[in-house]
Amino acid sequence: MTRPGVAAPRAGEGASRAGGGASRAGGGGDGRPAGVGRGEAERRGLEEAERVELTVDAVAPGGHCVARVDGQVVFVRHALPGERVVAEVTEVHRGFVRADAVTVLDAAPQRVAPPCPYAKPGLCGGCDLQHVAPAAQLDWKAAVVREQLRRLAGLTEAEIDRLGVRVAALPGGPLGWRSRVRYAVDAAGRAGLLKHRSHEVVPVDRCLIAHPAIQALPLLGRPWPAAEAVEAVASTGGDVTVTALPPDAAPPAAPAALPAAPLDGLTAPAVAPPAAGPQTVREVAAGREWTLPASGFWQVHPAAADTLVDAVLDLLDPQPGESAWDLYGGAGLFAAAVAARVGPAARVTVVESAGAGVAAARDNLRDLPGVEVVAARVETALARRRITGPVDLVVLDPPRSGAGARVVRDVVAAGPRAVAYVACDPAAFARDVRTFAEAGWELAGLRGFDLFPMTRHVELVGLLRPGR
Repeated sequence: MTRPGVAAPRAGEGASRAGGGASRAGGGGDGRPAGVGRGEAERRGLEEAERVELTVDAVAPGGHCVARVDGQVVFVRHALPGERVVAEVTEVHRGFVRADAVTVLDAAPQRVAPPCPYAKPGLCGGCDLQHVAPAAQLDWKAAVVREQLRRLAGLTEAEIDRLGVRVAALPGGPLGWRSRVRYAVDAAGRAGLLKHRSHEVVPVDRCLIAHPAIQALPLLGRPWPAAEAVEAVASTGGDVTVTALPPDAAPPAAPAALPAAPLDGLTAPAVAPPAAGPQTVREVAAGREWTLPASGFWQVHPAAADTLVDAVLDLLDPQPGESAWDLYGGAGLFAAAVAARVGPAARVTVVESAGAGVAAARDNLRDLPGVEVVAARVETALARRRITGPVDLVVLDPPRSGAGARVVRDVVAAGPRAVAYVACDPAAFARDVRTFAEAGWELAGLRGFDLFPMTRHVELVGLLRPGR
């Protein structure tokens, strides 16, 4: 496909350099495609599979950077701010397009060679930032948080500066941290990972961000003819389990026992149905041992649970006798930590809607007499007065979509002195911060953590309290 400007190379070709803004793959003469007038060529938007040379601008949510071509917004993956790249359009939408940087003409100082051979355009979509130096990944994520607070929460630059927005790395480095991995299985029975924004499976021989105990399992060199996905867990309590998931999403099927087999010099342990490994796993966090279903929710970074607990306790500073709610509480991680601070006579309430989470919370917190577990959606528990204020402290740990305005307003109405908001999506967090602000509350503290190195994801813990 041809476009006005300098010819943009395909993979393996040399790159002609263009000065200034974006240039498109050129035709003959003045660069216009044959039969297209100058005005028509300038008005026509980018097309899928087209390649264009452009200069990359700022980072944006979603693991990409922003660029513009003739005023058209381009979200570019595999790029860094300030770079000059050749980008291939992967999707066209009204108002914007998506593209992958396939050739780097001028590299940013923060660019590194991705350690994984699958972290490239057209291959695995799991790691968005392997081309970014680890320290620069933290800056990237902090920039995204700042932008969302400015744009969606309505905070001023001065207010954001006072929060000291930064993202801290967790122990262990950027590889080998993911303790729960779900491999997709293609039509040929091969396990792998999905392409970016696609259901297409990319067969892989190793996932470098997977926990070493998962990498050592012989999962990726054997067929899975009856499975749609294979889930592997390596818990902080030392348990390793593998489960094959059938196509109908029914309860997990038990695969045949996996043989002990060498894998790149490692010997994987022999495993037996349903995974080789127990159906429940042990996790260690907040000074306690937790027993959970192997398929149950738990933080995927081994250091994440304690990191988040420490942040919540530090920000809330629970005092003896104070009451607390742990909303979207899961197995009750934060409830247990807060209960240890407020004492056995204080009331701590966990609200969780998932049956597995409710069962895990009741089982793991049964030794804490002051803790009650309520099985309900948070919105329903608040609206139907399954839980009632006043309450002193609230921990909000909602799903990626956020708590939402209704929940925020009901929490404010309960009159807590402080709320610790644990967020996995900066945009949803920022929207809820705006709702708190409309009720006269302020974001008084913020911690950012890199719970998901090499990916675009960032975890936040914010302290919200009534305005003074």
